[in-house]
Order: sequence, then structure tokens, then C-alpha cells
Amino acid sequence: MNDTLSPEAILTAIQYEDELLATLELPSGNLRILRGVGSGLTTRLGAPSGTFWAVGDRGPNIKVQVAVASLGLSHLAEHANLDGAKVMPCPKIGPAISEMRLEDDKVVLVRSFPLRDRSGRPLSGLPTPGSAASRNEPAFALDGSPIQSDPSGADTEGIAACLDGSFFVGDEYGPSVFHVAADGEVLARWVPAGLEPLFAQADYPVVGNLPAIASSRRLNRGFEGLALSPDGKSLFLAFQSPLAHPDEQAHRKAMHVRLWQLDTVTGEVIAQYLYPLDQPTSFGRDIEHGDVARRDIKVSELVMIAPDRLLVLERMSQTTKLYAVWLDPSRAAGREHLDTATTPTIEVLSALGELEPQSPVLAKSLVLNTDDFPQVDADLEGLILLSARSLLLVNDNDFGVEGVQTRFWRVDLSTDLPSQHGAGGLRAAAPHDV
Repeated sequence: MNDTLSPEAILTAIQYEDELLATLELPSGNLRILRGVGSGLTTRLGAPSGTFWAVGDRGPNIKVQVAVASLGLSHLAEHANLDGAKVMPCPKIGPAISEMRLEDDKVVLVRSFPLRDRSGRPLSGLPTPGSAASRNEPAFALDGSPIQSDPSGADTEGIAACLDGSFFVGDEYGPSVFHVAADGEVLARWVPAGLEPLFAQADYPVVGNLPAIASSRRLNRGFEGLALSPDGKSLFLAFQSPLAHPDEQAHRKAMHVRLWQLDTVTGEVIAQYLYPLDQPTSFGRDIEHGDVARRDIKVSELVMIAPDRLLVLERMSQTTKLYAVWLDPSRAAGREHLDTATTPTIEVLSALGELEPQSPVLAKSLVLNTDDFPQVDADLEGLILLSARSLLLVNDNDFGVEGVQTRFWRVDLSTDLPSQHGAGGLRAAAPHDV
């Protein structure tokens, strides 16, 4: 059964002014590059009231088709059919963390600092070297020339603030997890076992302590949602989409996303949970904009709302849903499914509709559906908890390359978020449409 909180909520737009980073002259006119802060948000226990942190992704990047059609870069058309190909107009602008402050109905950017290697060099957002096990997107400069891969490159998409001032940052390329000092220096990068040679030239420690199966992520669908347990001992992270395990077809048809609980010292997977995605037809605003498919659904953010309770941001582009899930240890998936040799895989069973009862999945409770609030922006990716019944959402502006501005929304709920299973205003609803 799917539970739901009362749908009553008030959403308030919060003032924010994007920081202009660069202006480029293109055939179609000037391209304004803005700072990106909407890929992930986090708070820290003990921080001053209203203070939070944000992370942008790899830096300005444009789909080749958009660069040709909207920016007048017709000479790039020859690359339009390359899977995942991106144009990177400002390669010097890479991953950065921003300290921010909420002041009444306004968000203020306090400071931003790049992720850096041991020599103090800012990390680039360029794709890392690929392999047969873990491909990455080809990247091109504005003139159409290919941009070489960078073993230190990162596509940062999620962030969690540690009590000691450091951060964990999720990356889609590896996929990998960065442990970053308070000043932005990379302390370590955790990558899937066996992929360490791809990052051998990086000027920071690289540890292959994540299960090798992580490298089966679909192109550009790595780790996006991160959350830290209150005691700081566990890091929860979710893949953006089902793995392409054993193949791309399994990714396209599967309807369950792997959610891992990691030991923050060793990176070991303590538990693996399976989060069920909604049916594509339930994303109303996206349907209004065209055809939708299972592969369009993503998990973009995790927030800890209790020691055993997570808030999950599930979305397409136009529609965003927030679900509470209870991390019941009895519903953890078997550890054999961390082994690449285990068949049939979770993704195959999910695609066939045969996952249960062979493997348990998480129950989830609907907190918010933005289909009920048409004024709210598309591409919401960042989320923090302000209080037991108040949240802050932000969209990803993609560095302004398509004219989108960053917008924050405060969500005031009519009842407290559930702090324990079966509590917090939950009531029975219709069976889940997974």
C-alpha cells in the first residue's frame, strides 16, 4: 500500500539573484553563464540558523542538438548523434560548493569555492577516462574540437555536510563519492573496484572501495542524492536511475533504484535498499509536454528526516514528487545482489515485474506532488529540511545556458513530516502504481 500525507501545503517563491560568471559572444547572441547551485543542497547540525550549502554540477554544458538549434553553432551538427555528447563552452568553470543563507524570504550567496586537488588546482568538470565497464560522454569545445578526458574531472550532483566541516559529494562520472575538506580540497575519491587505473593521474587519493557493480550505471546516471545519518556514521546515496545491469535494455525497463547505506570511514555498503519508481503516466505535467518513458524518471535528492527515515525527491522534468521512506532493515535486499555475477539481476527482475517477493522493496509515503502547484519550476533537484513541516526546494539552472534562472521555493506542510514508521499524519491511500 502507498500512504500519503495530507496534500495541503503552501509553496512560497524565495528571492534569489544568480551570480554572473561569464558572457560569451555566439552567432545567436550573447550567452550568459550563471553560477549553478541547484544540483544538491545540504544542512549541517550545529550550523547557524538559515545556513546551508549547495553544489553545482560539472560546469556549463550544452546538448549538441540545443547548441545547433538555439545557439547557432551549426558546425557542431556532425556530433549530434553521439550518445551523451555535450558542448562545454567554459571548461575552466568546474565543480564548486556554495555557502548560502536563508534570510526571511530571500536566499543570499555567502561564498563559493571550487573543489581542488592536493596542489590547489580547481577540479575540472571534464569527463573522466572511460572503459568498457564505465563509459563517459564525449565533450566538445565551441569550435567543435574534441576535449580530452580528465582523470580528475567530476560531475558533482549531490552533497552532504559532515559534523567536522568536511563534505561528501556524489559524482555521476565514476560514479564516485568525494570526501572534501571544508576548504574544498579533495581528501579522497571512492570509485568502483577495478576502475582505479582510470583515475591514476589524479592528484588526490583514489580508493576502489565501492562495489564494482556501480560501474554499470547508465551514462550520466550515477550518484545524485546523498544524505548523512545524524551520528555521521552512515552515508545514504541513491543512483539516479536503475543500473544498466546486465545491459541497456534492463535499465530502460526496470522500475527500482538502488539506494545504498555506506560506512563513512571505509565506504563499505552496510545495506542495500530498493526504491520503487512511480509509473511514467503519473507525472502529469511531463505528459502534457510530450511522450514519457520509464527511463525519464530520476531520483535526484535524499534528505534525512529521522535516523531511519529518508525523504526522496523523485522526478521527471516538469513533475517532482517527494516521498518519505522507512529504512526497515528487514526490507534490505540480499547482499548477493552487490555481486555482478548474481543472476537474474535486480534490474532484470524489476523489468519483468518479478522482483517481489524474491527481494523486498521500500514502502513510500507521498509528501508532495508539484502537479498540484503548476507555478513551481521544472527540474527541481535540491532539497533541505528547514523544520518538521517546512522544506526548501531549488531548481537546477544548468548554469543559465538555456536562459533558466535559479528559483528557490519554501514548502510549508500542513502536518509534521513522519518521524517514525506509521506516524506523522500518514493515512492509507490507493495501492501504489509502481
